[in-house]
Amino acid sequence: MVAAPPVFRFAPSPNGLLHLGHAASALLNADLAAASGGRLLLRLEDIDPVRCTPELEAMLVEDVAWLGIPFETPVRRQSEHFDDYREALDALIAEGLAYPAFMTRGEIRRHAAAFEAREGRPWPLDPDGAPLYPALDRSLGGQERERRIASGAPFAWRLDMSAALRRLGRPLAFLETGGGEAVEVAAEPALWGDVVLARRETPTSYHLSVVVDDALQGITHVVRGRDLLASTSVHRVLQALLDLPAPVYHHHDLVLGPDGRKLSKSRGDVALRALREAGLLPADIRRMAGLTERAPAIPSASAPTEASTGR
Repeated sequence: MVAAPPVFRFAPSPNGLLHLGHAASALLNADLAAASGGRLLLRLEDIDPVRCTPELEAMLVEDVAWLGIPFETPVRRQSEHFDDYREALDALIAEGLAYPAFMTRGEIRRHAAAFEAREGRPWPLDPDGAPLYPALDRSLGGQERERRIASGAPFAWRLDMSAALRRLGRPLAFLETGGGEAVEVAAEPALWGDVVLARRETPTSYHLSVVVDDALQGITHVVRGRDLLASTSVHRVLQALLDLPAPVYHHHDLVLGPDGRKLSKSRGDVALRALREAGLLPADIRRMAGLTERAPAIPSASAPTEASTGR
């Protein structure tokens, strides 16, 4: 039997203009897909209806095409598939693994500050540096939850991480090839606490939608920036709980700005479009991104062990 070709994806959010870091990731995905005889999909992670606009989407697609990256159509837009994410969320709620959380970001910060002042030690932070959710409302009774929701109180659906890990009852891992060889990395989801799965106004979050999409699209290799390496632990938990397959992961180095920080749309770092308008060519972008030659095929990954699968 002939093995199916590997499937890669470039999955940006159309909430700003692409910069050199996005170009580097898109080009690396294209190179690895070509070297392995694989497919490359473009996915638009546009769950934020305010920041993600049709104008930005059109410019994003144009920039990717200008780079000479061949991607398959139709393009998957997350905003068109909320029912898929809601189904996954409902499954977690039905299993008692998700709960409505009512504390705002400000309340979380104030709770953490009060704890530190009272206890004289720091409140735990997640790998991104945000305070872990206190989960004071995790044990609210069903009637009180319904009352708060009916009153219009804002809330987010959060994963009960402790309950999720008890349900799984085994360690999780994932295959990582970003270091030049395939290695099994132990997942550490407890470091993230009770992560957001969805909000009242949006039936999904990045974590939930990305694992659902990767499974539905048959993604076999996730190639993305090293800043998302820690998030893979959350994704492994959700894959295991939802019985979804685990791709091979490849987290690449970031393109840094003159200040040594990763490039950011929110800080207004130089956009790929501006480099185009300045007369640069796709070959120039490749050199600037550190991809002077086409990348070799990703390291060979053996079949995942039981600890690294979602089943």
